[in-house]
Amino acid sequence: MDAKFDHNETKVAVIGAGIVGLMTALEVQRTGRHVVVIDPGEPGGRQAASYGSAGWISTSAIMPVSVPGLWREVIGFLMDKSGPFVIRWAYLPRLLPWLLRFVWAGRNWKRVEEGARVRFELCRHTAIDHKNVAAEAGVSHLIEQKGQLYIYRDRSEYLAASVAWKMRRRFGIKFTELDDIDLHELEPNISERYHFGVRLDEGCHCTDVKAYCEAIAELIRKRGGEFIQTRATGFEILDGRLRAVKIANASVECAQAVVTAGIGSKELAAAAGDHVPLESERGYHVVIADGGNTVTHPIMPADGKMGITPTRQGLRVAGQVELAGVKAAPDWRRAEILRRFAPSVFQASFASYKVIDQWMGHRPCTPDDLPCIGPAGFCAGLFYGFGHGHAGLAQAPATAKLLAALVAGQEPQCDVSAMSVLRF
Repeated sequence: MDAKFDHNETKVAVIGAGIVGLMTALEVQRTGRHVVVIDPGEPGGRQAASYGSAGWISTSAIMPVSVPGLWREVIGFLMDKSGPFVIRWAYLPRLLPWLLRFVWAGRNWKRVEEGARVRFELCRHTAIDHKNVAAEAGVSHLIEQKGQLYIYRDRSEYLAASVAWKMRRRFGIKFTELDDIDLHELEPNISERYHFGVRLDEGCHCTDVKAYCEAIAELIRKRGGEFIQTRATGFEILDGRLRAVKIANASVECAQAVVTAGIGSKELAAAAGDHVPLESERGYHVVIADGGNTVTHPIMPADGKMGITPTRQGLRVAGQVELAGVKAAPDWRRAEILRRFAPSVFQASFASYKVIDQWMGHRPCTPDDLPCIGPAGFCAGLFYGFGHGHAGLAQAPATAKLLAALVAGQEPQCDVSAMSVLRF
């Protein structure tokens, strides 16, 4: 048996270099396997959903988007072009099957709580896991644990969301309610229009997601991992078992592969015989150069439904859900909505502040808001880790550990059956 064969017997291809892919490559590497990361872009680059996220690392990211009564709002999503959730009319015929499944997934609170329980397992240790990885990669300063702040115009607005907060409390998620005085003592620059807040006490945020991803990639390289900057196009499968990952006019021979390619995972899964209802909930962000003095906590205004995060580049305002498919051009009015809302959140005016970046990207979402984690349905040696929607950063460490265990033939730390690709 030659050395080349031995090497391929332990080689694992990880397709995708966003935060989920990089965390997965790192964890698979810990099992003694040789990892090859395949992505057409740079690690954590603008092609990755994690690049454009609000940077929140939260144990509380448990609530699915679809909840009882949401179906009544669908017509509004089609009509209101300025709201936080928008559906383009032209895409509706193609979207309809996914949309029906999405509404059905949130048909009652029992189903919502079942989904929240699975999501909690993916989030419960995220803060400590990210802090450990950041320390290992030499970038501890990029993860700050100051808590996360939800702000409301009054207590009644908070009580309107009480189902979600009660569910978080049942799962043991720690948070502190803040009255008007406490809120403005904590963040003096918050506008006087907000009179109530909730601080998620254990929440963290990343002040530079791209730099964090680059540091993880460098750690993988130092430990012998490879990066191939190209697009994976499919698989070579023989007798129901993976033999290689196809790239351009070549292939990467490997014993196993993990698909963590975000929205691109849909096409790759189909190439392996698994047809997944994965849609892009297109998100936007703007970064405002504010000198770093506006707030110290990441903030979520309930009336804006956006994450506002202090980062190394400036104040990042991230949000919006736009259902329009992958190929449609960005609608930069969505980013402008975020920019215009910012002045209402703070005492100081943003009128003269410069927008230094804007971004649109694809959050890969399943109808039930649960990722696909586990083995492929029809190809031995192939595994999936995609579909994290808005919670990829929070769910990445747990996803990586589950996938590393599955690749190594070990029992994962929690039951992954609810996240099987075959549930569809």
